[in-house]
Amino acid sequence: MPADRPVLIELVTDPGAAAEIAFVAAVTFPLACPPHSTRENIAAHLAGSLTPEHFAHWITGDDHDVLVARDGRGGPPIGYSLIGYGPPADPAVRDALPGGRAVEVSKMYVLPDHHGTGRGARPSHLLMAAALDAGRARGAESAWLGVNQLNARALTYYRKMGFAVAGTRSFDMNGAVEHDYVMVRGL
Repeated sequence: MPADRPVLIELVTDPGAAAEIAFVAAVTFPLACPPHSTRENIAAHLAGSLTPEHFAHWITGDDHDVLVARDGRGGPPIGYSLIGYGPPADPAVRDALPGGRAVEVSKMYVLPDHHGTGRGARPSHLLMAAALDAGRARGAESAWLGVNQLNARALTYYRKMGFAVAGTRSFDMNGAVEHDYVMVRGL
């Protein structure tokens, strides 16, 4: 990326952007999966959860926000975050939360060649700051997320962002049961 193109974070309001965000999801989700994940399970998860139709629903709905990091104004997406505002359905997550209103940072992914741009704040840091700001704006007192227990890189990143392990939950990826940490931080 040219040094004169800053990373910009935007709230996505146009469902026409769903396909390009789903493309970023298709590239980045497999990188966060545990090494034992099969191609078939990853493909099934992508097809069942991270399609353009899913992103269009999240973009137009009231219970989620989709944020995108772009390579300059109008540039291609280089990362995205999905923020959920409803109460968690999973009792293990509810038990891990400190009480009060909580926002879920459901997705937080950046294309691998944009993790360190050398142009100031990293896209992942900008996305996280925007996600936490969005939660605060909706009156949340804390933020939570789930991360696979074997994803050392993500665990290190989330700890740097102020999250701490508060519990565990199971995650079904096409019949393969994965184990996530539930991480929480105050807002």
